[in-house]
Amino acid sequence: MSSSKRTSRSKGKAPNLSKAGNGALASSVSGKRTAAQGKGRLVRNHSTNLPGLIAILERLCHQPGVATLTPAVIGRARSHAPQFRLKVSVPIQGGFKLIARQGKSFQEVFVTTHLEKSALEAAIQESLS
Repeated sequence: MSSSKRTSRSKGKAPNLSKAGNGALASSVSGKRTAAQGKGRLVRNHSTNLPGLIAILERLCHQPGVATLTPAVIGRARSHAPQFRLKVSVPIQGGFKLIARQGKSFQEVFVTTHLEKSALEAAIQESLS
């Protein structure tokens, strides 16, 4: 018969919430404060974006009420959009999904905000001009 040895794992220990835990909490609290003041955050998780999209999203970050802007999937569309367009698509939990169009390409952008749809559309128009 073979005997198996068990390695002891830390049972019943609480997670260590020293510096990392407090820093994460402080950044999330300060993130909410800055969103109310009009200084949002642009998440840059893609290396490829539509031309001109990042500059517009950076301007949109400074609009009051916009907390986080996250560019997402990029793809091809059937129809041609000769000029850059950014429109509010559907509501999501905590904000809205935007669709950016230029040429035959589109890109989704997720916005975390407390603004209503009409107020967000006004903020987008101000950022586009």
